[in-house]
Amino acid sequence: MTLRRRTLAQAAALLALPLSAHEALAQRRKDAVVLGMVLEPPGLDPTTAPAAAIGEIVHYNILEGLTKVGPSGSITPLLAQDWSSDPDGKVYSFKLRSGIKFQDGTPFDSAAVKFSFERAKAEGSTNKAKKAVFDNISSIATPDAQTVILTLNNADPNLPFRLGENTAVILSPKSAATTATNPVGTGPYKLENWQKGTAVTLTAWDGYRDPGAIKIKRATFRFINDNAAQVAALMAGDIDGMPRFGAVDALAQFKADKRFTVEVGTTAGKGLLALNNKRKPLDDVRVRRAIAHAIDRQAFIDGVLQGLGKPIGSHAAPTDVGYVDLTGAYPYSVDKAKALLKEAGVTTPLNLTLTLPPPSYARKGGEVIAAMLAKVGINAKIENVEWAQWLSGAFKGNFDLTIINHVEPLDYVQYANPDYYWGYKNKAFDELVKKRAEAPRGRPQNQLYGDIQRLLTHDAVNAWIFNPAQVTVARKGLKGLWLNSPIFANDLSLLSWQ
Repeated sequence: MTLRRRTLAQAAALLALPLSAHEALAQRRKDAVVLGMVLEPPGLDPTTAPAAAIGEIVHYNILEGLTKVGPSGSITPLLAQDWSSDPDGKVYSFKLRSGIKFQDGTPFDSAAVKFSFERAKAEGSTNKAKKAVFDNISSIATPDAQTVILTLNNADPNLPFRLGENTAVILSPKSAATTATNPVGTGPYKLENWQKGTAVTLTAWDGYRDPGAIKIKRATFRFINDNAAQVAALMAGDIDGMPRFGAVDALAQFKADKRFTVEVGTTAGKGLLALNNKRKPLDDVRVRRAIAHAIDRQAFIDGVLQGLGKPIGSHAAPTDVGYVDLTGAYPYSVDKAKALLKEAGVTTPLNLTLTLPPPSYARKGGEVIAAMLAKVGINAKIENVEWAQWLSGAFKGNFDLTIINHVEPLDYVQYANPDYYWGYKNKAFDELVKKRAEAPRGRPQNQLYGDIQRLLTHDAVNAWIFNPAQVTVARKGLKGLWLNSPIFANDLSLLSWQ
């Protein structure tokens, strides 16, 4: 028997093992974990690429920021041990932790913070928070190695939260250029290997400032975007948990199985049918409004997400402070949609391309959306693409329609960027964003946030559909996975087996 035939035979024998044997193999090491992820990131530098999957691997594990966003949305110190701001909210002073080093041996200090933030706001930076966060920083002072003072152009009460997102991680000047392939940070884990198309493995870093607090010494992220494969991997013991489980139609099976735990929490996600505002006839607001009327949000949520979501009518999540329920602006109406298309002079059938990335909410949801649009005279030709293709195509503005879940909290500022992939441009909206940034904290900012939501809805920039719940399925005994996801992260430092 050849080596290849022996390997195949051994694999077949393993698959033939009873489930108890699979579990025994999976439980052999109580200091290791294997987690499933839907998407593979295009790289591992969250400061230069937009994919949320990057943060799911490296954020809080390898790369850290000044602050930390917890699963409840709370903000706590991380690389900064404390901070304060002036009464106007325009000057923030951060006191940094001392004695911390990067995994390349260089010290973490105020110079590293200044380097990272100046890199993020530099001309040509592709940091997705450049406009919202870093362009608002007018100066960075470093009076000593443990102090950073940020002076802002406009007050930003959300800055401590923003600095806890993956776009604001602090990089070593020595190794920043190679972060995409070999991230080097101050966190408790380091990159062991990346098997492209399969998995990323992290191992605990001995030089971490509190190594005794880390219970999981080896963590592997496996990429599984097919729903059936997610179910099979959990049942076979190939993965220990799926923090953002996509096969929601299989939840009853796992809820009934005592070997697993199922938890349902919240996210800041905004699931939408993105519309290319620069392409005809989508540049006509009447056409965009017609599309919004053509979508039955609740039917989408029930059919695609098994009811695990909430309808939304603008680019805001129900968990946001200042959220306004605008789902009544475009109630589902085939007749209204047809009338608006006729008013806009559109001859039906209108042929458009619907580009769908791999997640099930997009692939499965695309079939549902296409059927809804067909009822009003829009022929949406489905084009399935891989994640890298979506990032290099649709995300660069090469699309008609696409379905995507925007997971970043309070990312409405992207609508003030005319070069963003949906191509929206409105000076009145830009002015609202500026006014909110300059407004006093509390009620004035909340009121302006409501105005922002209403203007986006009035212009029907996109067809907003759902705020998804977070569904986590894990083997019983695995503790510490986030119930809620105000940001997308997998904080391995919280995990343990019990």
